[in-house]
Amino acid sequence: MHFTIQREALLKPLQLVAGVVERRQTLPVLSNVLLVVEGQQLSLTGTDLEVELVGRVTLEEPAEAGEITVPARKLMDICKSLPSDALIDIRTDDQKLVVKAGRSRFTLSTLPANDFPSVEEGPGSLTFSIAQSKLRRLIDRTSFAMAQQDVRYYLNGMLLEVQSGQLRAVATDGHRLALCNVAAEIEQTERHQVIVPRKGILELARLLTEQDGSVSVVLGQHHIRATTGEFTFTSKLVDGKFPDYERVLPRGGDKLVVGDRQALREAFSRTAILSNEKYRGIRLLLSAGLLKIQANNPEQEEAEEEVVVDYNGGSLEIGFNVSYLLDVLGVMSTDQVRLTMSDANSSALIQEADNDDSSYVVMPMRL
Repeated sequence: MHFTIQREALLKPLQLVAGVVERRQTLPVLSNVLLVVEGQQLSLTGTDLEVELVGRVTLEEPAEAGEITVPARKLMDICKSLPSDALIDIRTDDQKLVVKAGRSRFTLSTLPANDFPSVEEGPGSLTFSIAQSKLRRLIDRTSFAMAQQDVRYYLNGMLLEVQSGQLRAVATDGHRLALCNVAAEIEQTERHQVIVPRKGILELARLLTEQDGSVSVVLGQHHIRATTGEFTFTSKLVDGKFPDYERVLPRGGDKLVVGDRQALREAFSRTAILSNEKYRGIRLLLSAGLLKIQANNPEQEEAEEEVVVDYNGGSLEIGFNVSYLLDVLGVMSTDQVRLTMSDANSSALIQEADNDDSSYVVMPMRL
């Protein structure tokens, strides 16, 4: 194997692929990246057996075909440390990989390409194409609510639900829920659901960088695969049943509050400073036209804010984890937001004032 490539052309796919590779591996080959040269194309593959990412680069110079695996982190660090206009010459030489650029020369250890595991391809049951910006929006708007290391392993990921003409993402950690819909050209009459693990979702989001590009998605029985012009991403699916999120969405709340998103966000942020560091609880006191926000902590310190809101129902006192409210306001983009509540023991529904494609549910706290 022998090829030459500009540093910039190699570094971008290498950084993304190396992101999938885990540092601490039981199998040495899993900390390597697989390099394959065929014709004028170089492909780089990284995997941790759950998620696999293949980056493709077209080579400008004629190349010698071959395949080998080398330590991902070391190759990336070498590329990073070379001058940005460097032309890198890479060849295999007797079980080693020789990397040259200008007056620099590096020799890296290798492992054979046939030792490199590939994520099993199951049959794809559903294929569709969607704008990268739409899929990115779905992930950005909901991924913060995914659980981390919850024993209910099916919560450590995101539900993707496909129905005729729309794609929906749902994430919940049991205390809050985020849901977002986008229109998509999908001809699928029955609901089709898959759970993508947390790491897969976060890696996929890093690939969706082209505002105008599209991504082709295949949902199989055990895998999801997403392909753009430069990358192919594959992730195992979580085998489990996602909770019936429709039942969690509050219905019939009679207390409707509309307020300025930025004003609320700033008031919540300031109040949070004096909330209990462990539980992050704040108290909302709602009366006609006014929302009072209060916090206190074990050191007997107190914060109080008042925000003018559009509300003319009865008074209500309710507690929330302020971090959950800030997460929601942080991913919204409209000026006005709408909170729907019914009583102190029921979850609140938060949406953008003029737009129902995203919904957020936050459970109340007893303070």
